[in-house]
Amino acid sequence: MELILTFIAASWSVFGAMAPYLLLGFVVAGLLSVVISPEWVERHLGGNGLGQVVKASVFGVPLPLCSCGVIPVAASLRRHGASKGATTAFLLSTPQTGVDSIAVTYALLGPFLAVVRPVAALVTGVFGGGLVQAFNGETEGSGEEPAQEIEDSNCSSACCDDDKTNDRPKIVEALHYGLVVLPRDIGRALILGVVISGLIAAFIAPQALESYLGGGFWPMLAAMAIGIPLYVCATASTPIALGLIHAGLSPGAALVFLISGPATNTAALTTLWKVLGRRAAVLYLVTVAVASLATGLAVDGLIGAGGLPESALVPAASSMADQVEHAHHEGGGSMPWFETACAIVLLAVLINALRPRRRDEGDEPMTDDNVLEIKIEGMRCNGCVTSVQRALTEIAGVTEAEVRLEEGRAIVRGNGVSVPDLVEVVESLGFEGHSV
Repeated sequence: MELILTFIAASWSVFGAMAPYLLLGFVVAGLLSVVISPEWVERHLGGNGLGQVVKASVFGVPLPLCSCGVIPVAASLRRHGASKGATTAFLLSTPQTGVDSIAVTYALLGPFLAVVRPVAALVTGVFGGGLVQAFNGETEGSGEEPAQEIEDSNCSSACCDDDKTNDRPKIVEALHYGLVVLPRDIGRALILGVVISGLIAAFIAPQALESYLGGGFWPMLAAMAIGIPLYVCATASTPIALGLIHAGLSPGAALVFLISGPATNTAALTTLWKVLGRRAAVLYLVTVAVASLATGLAVDGLIGAGGLPESALVPAASSMADQVEHAHHEGGGSMPWFETACAIVLLAVLINALRPRRRDEGDEPMTDDNVLEIKIEGMRCNGCVTSVQRALTEIAGVTEAEVRLEEGRAIVRGNGVSVPDLVEVVESLGFEGHSV
């Protein structure tokens, strides 16, 4: 019973600490979703040169796209004229951070790592994109779609919902994305991250594993080896990193996990190999390894040299330890009223986002003679849905496309379109398409 109380107290402490900042991050992410569209990004990433690589990295840092959702968006950038270097830079910088994950990092890991994390994402993107640009031998963009078709896209956001309509006021679209769509995409992973953090706090005493985890090269190498094949989003990985720091892992080694985990996973690397080629995929992986280890070593070196005040480092670790201690002695925990209120609001947001959805009558499948249907494997979030739906509507002859994430299928209406046409476009984004 004592361990259960400890687990609940520690998990609630982490959840409450990040709630105010995560809610703010959700709202800002929603505003970005209506301000920064894929069309706008594509117009600025065409052509070659280091300038395009830098811009791709800068654009990617604030966008709330996870390592699965960024792949089809990047593939779309490539189809519409972005160079391999710029596409690689976008792929590297985007999944490592986002306004929501930066806010959570500030709350749980302190202002120092909240600054280091997006800076590392930016530098990683520029470095990796520059490598691909230099060694790929590409002399011109490989876009396949004319500029006017880009303007005809039906979606206004890189991560918009599959049921969003264009006649909504912008503020409603922003709030819907920030408080419904984004939580729906990352909610389960976020809750799992909080649970893992609470389990670590309940079963492992503070700094108990410091002699095994600690700092130095080998713990960082182990963190990278775990992070690279693992599918974890930037926001959900943050409470896990907090739990590992609580157990004794150094902040630098935790940062290695925070960089390598969201930036890579087995499925993403396979897709990257298909979309950009073997050489770009290898350079991508090398960049993640080198950048994460270099950043981790630099961070631990700076902290070890005493160059930072205590207030800049991992404030939630002591709070979590206090909650654990309080649970041991008094059977419960407490939080400031504002954090408690925000935690309750965040919990309501997550419950609403993750509840089963009922389709309206207007969402029933199209039934005329010009309707085609395909199965799609590999979609994990609404960013995937948006990219697929947009690509399908750009096919000549398609008048309407509906992509359903839960059912893993697309329903398309048009003239002169065949199932192989639809499958080819879906697979160009890194997914698997099949006729029904």
